[in-house]
Amino acid sequence: MAMTDPIADLLTRIRNGAKERHEKVDVPASRIKANIVRVLKEEGYIRNFRLQRDEAGLPVIKVYLKYDGDGQSSVIKGLRRVSKPGCRRYASYGDLPKPLSGAGICIVSTSHGLLTGRQAREKKVGGEVLCEVW
Repeated sequence: MAMTDPIADLLTRIRNGAKERHEKVDVPASRIKANIVRVLKEEGYIRNFRLQRDEAGLPVIKVYLKYDGDGQSSVIKGLRRVSKPGCRRYASYGDLPKPLSGAGICIVSTSHGLLTGRQAREKKVGGEVLCEVW
């Protein structure tokens, strides 16, 4: 059965893995998912990620989750999908959201690739607001 929203699936797997304090989660790979995970690593929300192949030879992304000093709570407090297949959300660089008044990030698909809201504002480009992370 075809998946209608693979980005929401990625966010849900990360959210569930962090809630259950897993060391890593495996996600079916795609280019956009790899770029989202890259942005999460650059912003310090995950420890690391690896692109690999599973036993069947299909590409997967291994996302290594990050926890605070005592290892009890995840660095990621929340993930929210903004633009959905049924209702796309676009924003100009001046209207990009600032989750938790700037304490979180939004990930934006722009003509310059996937960027955080802060990077998109600096480059003065808008685009599709994929998700918010805090």
